[in-house]
Amino acid sequence: MVSDVLKSLDDDIAKAMDAFGRELAKVRTGRANSNMLDGIRLDYYGTPTPLNQVASVSVADPRLIVVKPWEKRILPDIEKAIRDAGLGINPSSDGEIVRLPIPPLTQERRKELTKVVKRIGEDARVAVRNCRRDARELLEQAGKDREITEDDVDQGLKKIQAVIDKAIEKIDVIADKKQAEIMEV
Repeated sequence: MVSDVLKSLDDDIAKAMDAFGRELAKVRTGRANSNMLDGIRLDYYGTPTPLNQVASVSVADPRLIVVKPWEKRILPDIEKAIRDAGLGINPSSDGEIVRLPIPPLTQERRKELTKVVKRIGEDARVAVRNCRRDARELLEQAGKDREITEDDVDQGLKKIQAVIDKAIEKIDVIADKKQAEIMEV
């Protein structure tokens, strides 16, 4: 029973860490990163469609993202979607491709982005703590139902806490690394 709860906890923590990684990838660091465009959707034949499904997105150099649509007629739609996304990037088009020059971050913008990273990190820690709560409830209920002994419950709770501590430490390390990357000039 304890091993089943720990396995479930590991799966839940892995999902929380994946979500954390995806959110961090969207935060701009001053260098071109195609993940910045992951959340952008545009109207494609009446359907909201992710940008990467209607165009190829590539990083030409550290300060430039290039978007090459598969149909030239959607070029204005792509430009509009990127402008509306609030990334602070001004797209320019030459009729074939959309260029996204990544401007250098100002010190003020860097500080704002570190706050965003802190918030994302805190959200991830909350998600991990929620996983702990669920696992604890499962173990304590099993103990009340006499499916496992009180000693097994105590051992399981200690193992759960160890797993949670390790996951939160990992989140902190990743968030600190991202903040350092943002503050790097």
